[in-house]
Amino acid sequence: MSREKARTAPRETAGATPPDKARPTAPTTPGEQPRDEPATYEADFIGIGLGPFNLGLACLTEPIEGLTGLFLERKPDFDWHSGMFLTGSTLQTPFLSDLVTLADPTSPYSFLNYLKESGRIYSFYIRENFFPLRAEFNDYCRWAAARLTNIRFGRTVTEVRFDERGQRYAVTTAGGETYRAPRLVLGTGTPPYVPPACEGLGGDVVHSSGYLPARDALKAKRSITVVGSGQSAAEIYHDLLQDTGPGGYHLTWLTRSPRFFPLEYTKLTLEMTSPEYVDYFHALPGELRDRLGPVQRSLYKGINASLINEIFDLLYAKGRSGKVPTRLLTNTSLDSARHDPATGTYTLGLRQHEQNRSYDLDTEGLVLATGYRYEVPDFLAPVRDRIRWDAQGRYDVTRDYAIDRTGNGIYVQNAELHTHGFAAPDLGMAAYRNSRIIRELLGREHYRVETAIAFQEFTA
Repeated sequence: MSREKARTAPRETAGATPPDKARPTAPTTPGEQPRDEPATYEADFIGIGLGPFNLGLACLTEPIEGLTGLFLERKPDFDWHSGMFLTGSTLQTPFLSDLVTLADPTSPYSFLNYLKESGRIYSFYIRENFFPLRAEFNDYCRWAAARLTNIRFGRTVTEVRFDERGQRYAVTTAGGETYRAPRLVLGTGTPPYVPPACEGLGGDVVHSSGYLPARDALKAKRSITVVGSGQSAAEIYHDLLQDTGPGGYHLTWLTRSPRFFPLEYTKLTLEMTSPEYVDYFHALPGELRDRLGPVQRSLYKGINASLINEIFDLLYAKGRSGKVPTRLLTNTSLDSARHDPATGTYTLGLRQHEQNRSYDLDTEGLVLATGYRYEVPDFLAPVRDRIRWDAQGRYDVTRDYAIDRTGNGIYVQNAELHTHGFAAPDLGMAAYRNSRIIRELLGREHYRVETAIAFQEFTA
């Protein structure tokens, strides 16, 4: 594997201004000097959206000579789930699953290099914990983004079209700039999911992604209900449980799952986040893949076992002084919800599945820790006919993460759960996926792409 250091700058058309100075055209009147045309930039590929997956791609492609990429992000700076930066909360994957290490351990954009440059590598070593703090990982990503030249923040993509004559995708931003490239990599992420029962509910219902800004207001209420069964729900419940007591709020945690299940983190299970298992899963019939998805939830959506134990221990300690003002409800779905603006109360229509019994629950505070789901960006509407779709209207993603009909024009990051399995959102597989995408972009292997790492055999 070679790591060429020369950088290739994005190509601008004649007369174009730098990205931060480009401005849209405006009509001119007789005698008026014509204003600058909107800038147009040429690249080998354009990344749209900048979460950890596309940021990792930006880090891995910037040093490659002859491969020019540009990454467009609507936010003014990198920010990843900052509404859940609870004190002490960590990633569920080790630090080796950073932006680059599993593809290139020598990269200057590694988490260890970030620690070294920030003067904290020995503290991290003494801590003897492989799992970075969530806020720390976000700081690391911001540190990496600040060192790259191929990122454009504050660029909201409004439309993508395809120029048949030039065989280029034209990506237009709200600022009037146009970015052209033969290939795209979509990393727009998964927006917060609101269950149908709560759509347009009103009031101050909060999704877990915005928990921290809403925490003080929630704690001022007489009752709070947390909906969900994953790590975010558990962290929020644990955070709120600490302040329950006489004269305080009543806290409810409900999930439709039959239990508050732990993330399965045994080593043979972790081998299922491997190239071999992705090969196996992708080759299965679509109907079977869809049936496997719910069965495998505990492999990527469970709660850290240590946090489950901490919650029980806290309940036990609080229970010594009397009944804890809390309820934990399993097998319970949220079927309906309404909000009374006069009282500020939500009435939740719940159903206990195993008993097939319905009942109502009133609560003043409502937190939806209901996760995230991928949505096809509106800006792709002009090129929908170039995209492969399955029978359910989802991307039909090739093994090498392409979704366009040519198989080498549009790639996706973390939009392939239904075709590649639960490895899709796993940070530990991000460098592997990026290595395969880079191989497709270059037509040759630049970072070694592993093909077999597991002791298990998944195929007959």
